[in-house]
Amino acid sequence: MTADERRDAIVAAATEEFAKGGLVGASTEAIARRVGVSQPYVFQLFGTKKELFVAVVRSCFARTRLAFEDAAARWTPGTDDCDSPLMAMGKAYKRLLADRTLLLMQLQAYAACSDPDVRSVVREEWGRLHRRVSDVSGASREQIHQFFAEGMLLNLGAAVGLPGEAKTWTLEMLEEAT
Repeated sequence: MTADERRDAIVAAATEEFAKGGLVGASTEAIARRVGVSQPYVFQLFGTKKELFVAVVRSCFARTRLAFEDAAARWTPGTDDCDSPLMAMGKAYKRLLADRTLLLMQLQAYAACSDPDVRSVVREEWGRLHRRVSDVSGASREQIHQFFAEGMLLNLGAAVGLPGEAKTWTLEMLEEAT
């Protein structure tokens, strides 16, 4: 493997570990074991555990951004029950929610925002995602606001394990779960 391939493999393994344990609880030793490298090699590539966490956060945001861009690029008026590129992006996000690791990693990123460096990266990546959705969708400011609000509701539904598929979840279902 090249160093770039190893780096990607470490980020993938770290995504699994950080999704479960967060910045503080995840073990760099376990990450190294998953990839079959030494723990010092992980630090050689990333410097610190926090820098590795930041690389994972950026990777997860990039994955979401790419899924949105792809959905918007593939959108054709009158197909797949989508009225707009924004609606196509919403459907793509619902598919992403099936990956519980990605969801948990997103939540761990928010939880780690007590660290100013992590908070800065999460803000930067959220801003990049928001701008990209705005640019690609052509939606109004209000529609973008609704899109992201709905996305956070979907995150909550996925996190608490609402029954069925994300496309059927509603605020009422959350209220009924109490």
